[in-house]
Amino acid sequence: MAVATGTATHFDAPATERELYMRTFARQPITLVRGEGVRVWDDTGREYLDFLAGVAVNALGHCAPAIVEAITAQASTLIHTSNIYHTVPQLELARLLIDNSCLDRIFYANSGAEANECAIKLARKWGKLHRHGAFEIVTALGSFHGRTLASLAATGNRHYQEAFDPMPDGFRHVPFNDLEAMRAAITPKVAAIMLEPVLGEGGIHPATVEYLQGVRKLCDDHGILLILDEVQSGIGRMGYLYGYEAYGIEPDVITLAKGLGGGLPIAACLAKEHAAVFTPGDHGSTYSGSPLVCAAALAVVRAILDTDLLASVRAMTDHLHAGLKSLQAEGDVGITEIRVSGLWMGIEFDEDRAGAILDRCRDDGLLVNRTSANTIRIAPPLIVTRDDCDRFLDIFGRACAR
Repeated sequence: MAVATGTATHFDAPATERELYMRTFARQPITLVRGEGVRVWDDTGREYLDFLAGVAVNALGHCAPAIVEAITAQASTLIHTSNIYHTVPQLELARLLIDNSCLDRIFYANSGAEANECAIKLARKWGKLHRHGAFEIVTALGSFHGRTLASLAATGNRHYQEAFDPMPDGFRHVPFNDLEAMRAAITPKVAAIMLEPVLGEGGIHPATVEYLQGVRKLCDDHGILLILDEVQSGIGRMGYLYGYEAYGIEPDVITLAKGLGGGLPIAACLAKEHAAVFTPGDHGSTYSGSPLVCAAALAVVRAILDTDLLASVRAMTDHLHAGLKSLQAEGDVGITEIRVSGLWMGIEFDEDRAGAILDRCRDDGLLVNRTSANTIRIAPPLIVTRDDCDRFLDIFGRACAR
C-alpha cells in the first residue's frame, strides 16, 4: 500500500518486495528517494552519507550536474537507435577511452557481466585462430566476474556457483597473487588469463605489482592473452583512469562498467588490435552504447580527464587511510587489517561484527557495505571531500567501538 508523505509517495517497500519480487536481494531496511553529491535521503527525509556510491558506480556522486545536463540534453534529442546506425556520443566516447588507453578497439555493453562475456568470447575466438583451438581461461580464486553463466563460471567462488551447476567448461581457478600457481596452470589449452587487479567482492585484495607484472610476462612467454576485469577498478577508482596504470603493464583486453556511466548502465570491452578478432555477426547488443548512456559516460570521463579529480582521489585515499590507521591504533575497535586501493577499501575485524557495524553506521546516517561476516567495504564517490571523510571517520569509529 502507498501513502502520501509530503510531496513524495511512501511505500511499504519490504511488503511490496515480498509480494512482487524474485528473492534475489538482501536489502537494507530503507527506501532512498533523492540524492545529491555524497548524500542521499530516504522516504522519511533522513539524510545519509553515502560511502558505497551504488557499489562504486556513482563516480561523480548523486545527480552530478554535468551528468544531469548531459542526459537531459541528450534525452530531448535522441535516446536510442540500435547499433545499426552511427551516433555521435558513442563515437566521441570511443575516441576518448581509446586515446587515453593502451587499447585500440572497443565494444559497448550494458553491464560488467556482459563486458566480461564479450572478453571471454573474444579470447575463445582468438585461441581458435591463433593457439590451435585453445579455449581455457585461467582466473583467480576469490574473484568475481559476473552472474551470467559464463562469467559465473569464470568467477573463483563456489558460493555463487553451486546452485547453478554444472558450470560451463573452460575455466581454471588458481590462488590470487601466486605466480607459481598461475605458471603451473598454463597448458596448451589455455587461451587467456583473466584477472581483477583488485579482488572487490573478496574484500578489496589488491594484486601486488610483482604479481601482475609476472603474469604479463607469463602471457608474453606463452603467447596468450591477458584480460583485466576493470569493472570496478577502472574509471578513476584507484586514482588512475584505468587500474592497470598503477602496475606499469599493458593488458591485451580490459573490461569497464560501474563508474563509467556515473549511474547509467553502460559497459565496454577494449582490446588491442591483435586481440580484436571479432567480425560482423560474432557479437552484438540491442541497447549497448545508446546515445543517452554514452552522453552520461562522456560527462564522467571528461570530468576525470579535464579536472584534478584523480589527484583529489589520491589525496582523499591518503587521508582516509591515515584516519583508519589512527582508529585501528586505538585498540578497542578490533580492526585487524585495512586494505586500500584508491577510494576502495576493505576493513577487516577480529570478530564477525561487520553486520552489526553496518547497522550501526546506517542508524547513524552512514551507508557502507560488508563483503563478509568480518569485512566492511567502502567505495565513496570520487568527489568526496576532507569534510566528508572526517564525518565518515567519526561515525564509523563510533560504530566500531565495542
